[in-house]
Amino acid sequence: MIADVLADATDRMGRAVEAAKEDFATVRTGRANPQLFQRLLVDYYGTPTPLQQLASLANPEARTLIVTPYDKSALKAIEEAIREMPNLGANPTNDGTLVRITMPELTQERRKEYVKIVRTKGEDAKVRLRGIRRQVKDDLDALRDEVGEDDIVRGEKELDAITKAHVEKIDEALKHKEAELLEV
Repeated sequence: MIADVLADATDRMGRAVEAAKEDFATVRTGRANPQLFQRLLVDYYGTPTPLQQLASLANPEARTLIVTPYDKSALKAIEEAIREMPNLGANPTNDGTLVRITMPELTQERRKEYVKIVRTKGEDAKVRLRGIRRQVKDDLDALRDEVGEDDIVRGEKELDAITKAHVEKIDEALKHKEAELLEV
């Protein structure tokens, strides 16, 4: 029983770490990257639709991204969604068949702002991990009547080790993203 609870905790924490890494990828570095638009939703006929379902993304140059919609009627909606995207600073241009996005050069001040954003996202991910830990600890406490006290204590120590390992994975991803952001 305890092993099942801990396996579930490991799985949930692993998903939280992956979500944090995906969240880090949405913060831009010095180059244009299609991953920046991974979570962008476009209002397509009144329905929020992921950009990847509406268009193909190409990266011909380091700071340029080309969005080619599958349906030309979605061009205006795609352009508008990109323009309203927070923390991007890009101004998309529409030539009637595709949207060209040229990313502005990052200043040192802007890079530091992005590092703050990434640190906030990292802290949010750690809070999610601690929430999972708290729920699993409650699940372990609920098993007190069925298993011995020593097994519960052992399970809690194992849970702490699992939590620490996942926090370290987030810290490592955060450190990697910070280095990527500050790289000129």
